[in-house]
Amino acid sequence: MPSVFMEIQPDCGGMDESIGSGTKCVEKQKTKRSLLKDWKTQLSYFLQNSSTPGKPKTSKKSKQQTFSKPSPEEALLWSEGLEELLASKYGVAAFRAFLKSQFCEENIDFWLACEEFKKIKSPQKLSSKTKKIYIEFIEKDAPKEVNIDFQTKILIVQNIQNATTGCFMSAQKRVYSLMENNSYPHFLASEFYQDLCKKPQITTEHHAI
Repeated sequence: MPSVFMEIQPDCGGMDESIGSGTKCVEKQKTKRSLLKDWKTQLSYFLQNSSTPGKPKTSKKSKQQTFSKPSPEEALLWSEGLEELLASKYGVAAFRAFLKSQFCEENIDFWLACEEFKKIKSPQKLSSKTKKIYIEFIEKDAPKEVNIDFQTKILIVQNIQNATTGCFMSAQKRVYSLMENNSYPHFLASEFYQDLCKKPQITTEHHAI
């Protein structure tokens, strides 16, 4: 199956036609391998630096178990829906690394921020976190501005003064839909995900009689 990384290469239509097609092919292969390596590096970094809030550092062993590489059967379950993928911590890390390779990790970062936001009980923390999420993801030219419609932005602005856990619900649904319809299918078609789903091949040696 062709890797999705081939789909995100820049258009080479304007290149000098005197360059042989063989050279172009080699360059594309090198670029694909470089992107895949970078993706795996990002995944490794994300897994190593992920931590559960409130958990002491002594739980290193349990953290390693939490982020253990899934079996092919477990990885295949992710193809049943984006919800299944996001229910796995390793799946979230892999998907985030993939989105980072496509320069759109702000979508999963916003979704994760909203999930944490909905767990806040303190009104003071709720108000503070609301403004932080707005500045980071919603306002114009935000560092990780997400692609949501103008009406949804207006609704968020109106709700900021009296923050509730439902402040970003519409925006979160919008971003979830974008990931589900665009990035998620590409993730499933990617070389990295296909490798996770492969069952180890059992090799048998044939001795000549």
